[in-house]
Amino acid sequence: MASEQHHFDLNENGDASNHHSDPEEAPKKKQKLSLISDAELRAEFAHHDGSVARINNGSFGSCPASVIAAQRQWQLLFLRQPDKFYFDHLKPSILKSRTVIKELINADDVEEVSIVDNATTAAAIVLQSVGRGFTEGRFDQGDSVVMLHYAYGAVKKSVQAYVTRAGGRVIEVELPFPVSSNDEIISEFRKALGKGKADGHKVRLAVIDHITSMPSVVIPVKELVKICREEDVDQVFVDAAHAIGCIEVDMKEIGADYYASNLHKWFFCPPSVAFLYCRKSDNKSDMHHPVVSHEYGNGLAIESAWIGTRDYSAQLVVPEVLEFLNRFEGGIEGIRKRNHEQAVEMGEMLAKAWGTNFGAPPEMSPSMVMVGMPASLGISSDTDAMNLRTHLRDCHAVEVPIYFRAPKDGEVNPITGYARISHQVYNTVDDYYKFRDAVNKLVVNKFTCNDLLH
Repeated sequence: MASEQHHFDLNENGDASNHHSDPEEAPKKKQKLSLISDAELRAEFAHHDGSVARINNGSFGSCPASVIAAQRQWQLLFLRQPDKFYFDHLKPSILKSRTVIKELINADDVEEVSIVDNATTAAAIVLQSVGRGFTEGRFDQGDSVVMLHYAYGAVKKSVQAYVTRAGGRVIEVELPFPVSSNDEIISEFRKALGKGKADGHKVRLAVIDHITSMPSVVIPVKELVKICREEDVDQVFVDAAHAIGCIEVDMKEIGADYYASNLHKWFFCPPSVAFLYCRKSDNKSDMHHPVVSHEYGNGLAIESAWIGTRDYSAQLVVPEVLEFLNRFEGGIEGIRKRNHEQAVEMGEMLAKAWGTNFGAPPEMSPSMVMVGMPASLGISSDTDAMNLRTHLRDCHAVEVPIYFRAPKDGEVNPITGYARISHQVYNTVDDYYKFRDAVNKLVVNKFTCNDLLH
């Protein structure tokens, strides 16, 4: 992804221009603004619950007040005169958003970019296409889909629904955690591809996370996509739900056939909106939105732009989000860099306070860091991890996901619980001190997760 900030303006047809049609009705463009001040930044997120240490941006993201206001303008524009909105504004405005996304991700053509609700929807689009390959007899029953063991749960369910039920095999890449290097991931990925190609079968699709959700680790997607090409894998889908706004995203460099990322997690859009990139080729005509409506057969991007009457406003504010991003030094790239640095720094502070370690080195961590929690807390199951998370929310006003790692045979006093801390522009150091102090208090009081079972 280029390092310069992205500044562009689009007219109703999606062309670069300084002209705006219907200025009295469509949300109006603001004049170029100066860098955001601390007071302005606080005002943008004043709707957050100030009593809570919100260090879980990764789950639901965050939307600033100026973007919420722009979204409200779009909603009112629809409610004021729905027919005019549908015929005059909706399609060209979605095209504007697609054009912004195309530039941000360095795609070749705007036709490669579709806007959908979320990465789960994008995964369903890709996987139902693969499933049809099995049901229609184009793929053999022994052919497979390869995916990471730490793939997002909803994506695993989609694989089950569309691929396994159609007769395809599923091979999971077993990944170590904690992890110390990309080589560990690459080695396990090669093994899984070898299983998929055994007995003359083919790997029809590789599903690769760009950032795994829990535990959170940046996966070397460029290297894995290259391996897929060398090993004659039919297609590669990168599930990058957390990626845009969090790490570098460049379609030409990554080289995948499909790539999806949410815009409401790290890109400041309101929920919910995501993009699905489908690299141009002759065999993409079988890609369809799972909700079939009047635009069926007109291409995925057009199908996705109208799936019936609903609120499309989250899809229309992407240009306004770009304006917000460009109020920060370095734009989206500057935000991404500072968030990563702060997440690592706060993670190191917590690990030092608790005498623990990271689950992945800083260079394999995005703006989310896996920090080991004190072994004395007695986190011994997924249920313990969820109960402790709830306890921290309800009793200490700290919102943070916790991951349970089963101990290995022979481990002495193992770290079995890892907190996934996030850093976004609204966070302050006090959020992480609050988390540290809450855990320290639990340790001093000899608290264990067993206490939550009674």
